[in-house]
Amino acid sequence: MRAIWKGAIAFGLVNVPVKVYSATEDHDISLHQVHNADGGRIRYQRRCEVCSKIVDYEDIDKAYEDDGRTVVLSREELKSIPAENSHEIDVVQFVPAEQLDPMMFEKSYYLEPDSKSPKAYVLLRRALEDTDRVAIVQFALRDKTRLGALRIRGDVLVLQALLWADEVREASFPSLETSIRISAQEREMSAALVDSMAADFEPDQFTDDYQHQLRQLIEAKLEKGESLDTEETFGAPAAEAGSGEVIDLMEALKRSLEKKRGGGAASGEDEAAPSGKSTGTSSGAAAGKSAAKSTAAKAAPKTAAKTTSKTAAKTAGTKTPARSARKQA
Repeated sequence: MRAIWKGAIAFGLVNVPVKVYSATEDHDISLHQVHNADGGRIRYQRRCEVCSKIVDYEDIDKAYEDDGRTVVLSREELKSIPAENSHEIDVVQFVPAEQLDPMMFEKSYYLEPDSKSPKAYVLLRRALEDTDRVAIVQFALRDKTRLGALRIRGDVLVLQALLWADEVREASFPSLETSIRISAQEREMSAALVDSMAADFEPDQFTDDYQHQLRQLIEAKLEKGESLDTEETFGAPAAEAGSGEVIDLMEALKRSLEKKRGGGAASGEDEAAPSGKSTGTSSGAAAGKSAAKSTAAKAAPKTAAKTTSKTAAKTAGTKTPARSARKQA
């Protein structure tokens, strides 16, 4: 890693020299734009609207426009702003970690001790550990004065940039202001579903499927060129999205719980043909029904009677609770 900034944490009268490193990186595959007719690279040019000349980066200043008036700010003028020249991470408060809204979190940075003795660095880390608090800091980085949270990750101090309060929008949706009745049974079943899916978060269990498949597509194109068959590359086509059918909330919760508890086979049969609607395998289903009728006709009367009584008992045991649940909902 390469340090992007050097400075010091001002912790009361204690000064902690540090180097700052980006703690995260983008794993996305880098793509650029080309002309689809001939594959030529598309490049952007900084062209002046007044003289139509292409302008080099070193000849570009920044400007602010308000009511038709433009204020041009040179690099020297921007660098003269006092806060921009500060190389201090100034500790202003120590707060409980739970008071920080994750919505405010931005980019993370690792802080490395930048002195012959890391004693002051370790002292600050221990202070955060012993008090179980997070340090709220202010610092300047890349032409911006920033708010941040100083916390611990393992043995390393981490600087987490925060959004300013006025950068987080308030959410107001009229649809959430209407009164919605949720039954006790619906709440119990949803809680049971949450319990059945409860686990400890392990980030390594999750992968970025899009980037993996994009890499797969690129490698297949390198090997086969324009003769590429995308269906062959990715195997069977992805399942289509839901039909949009409105289903009973209680029934959906019930099916979800059954699936999680190992009743997936039974619920899968229910989902195969909802509400008696025909599916893509209707001819196979018809053939199955015909064969079933033929078998039933050949069966002994006693066997048929037993089968009928079992079916009736099963129906009474499964459908009645579902109906009462729908009435309660």
